[in-house]
Amino acid sequence: METLTFNYKGTKKLPQRAHVGVVGSGDLEVLLEPAEDVSEVVVRTRFDGYGPIWQEIMDRFFAVHDIKAKIEINDFGATPGMVSMRLLQAVEVSYDEQNEK
Repeated sequence: METLTFNYKGTKKLPQRAHVGVVGSGDLEVLLEPAEDVSEVVVRTRFDGYGPIWQEIMDRFFAVHDIKAKIEINDFGATPGMVSMRLLQAVEVSYDEQNEK
């Protein structure tokens, strides 16, 4: 099991917390909450040695989504495509819940 941490500067504050996905066979869970200064991503994955791939996924995500958030990812073997989809889903849930209030 490996824990990775990434930091990014962001300019857009998220309105709400979000939780998407579940930790299970081939899936992952994303917990996202607003942050004040910089974005911090903590990835807990059952596979060691995939740090460069996680770095690339996160770099791509933050190049498009300039958010300030604390993100926790608990991975159980999800593909890069699934990771990207869950991250986008978490951002959408954060904004959708804000609109419902």
